[in-house]
Amino acid sequence: MAIPSEIYRITFLNKGKVYEVFAKQVYQSELYGFIEVEDYIFDERSQVVVDPSEEKLKAEFLGVKRSFIPIQAIVRIDEVEKGGVSKISSGDNITLFPVPFMSARNTDTQKSE
Repeated sequence: MAIPSEIYRITFLNKGKVYEVFAKQVYQSELYGFIEVEDYIFDERSQVVVDPSEEKLKAEFLGVKRSFIPIQAIVRIDEVEKGGVSKISSGDNITLFPVPFMSARNTDTQKSE
């Protein structure tokens, strides 16, 4: 009996678009602030119907051994039963988590206090 392997659906922001990809390995990187994604899975069920979004992703990740994705770009990581269709969509319904912005002037003021 084969040992079931985990499959993860990773949703992240890239260049203003929402990417949804499937991979076998996802873990925290030794590079601070990054998530590593390895062993991408693309849907190979039927070549009769071609999804242009998935074909674009296949071409973009062709030859990629490992991706380092900034933690702040990650929207969601799910462990799923089986892979699905990877896709790129517009980020219209996604809002970035607010991050406090401190200018150099504010940091200088805080140091003197």
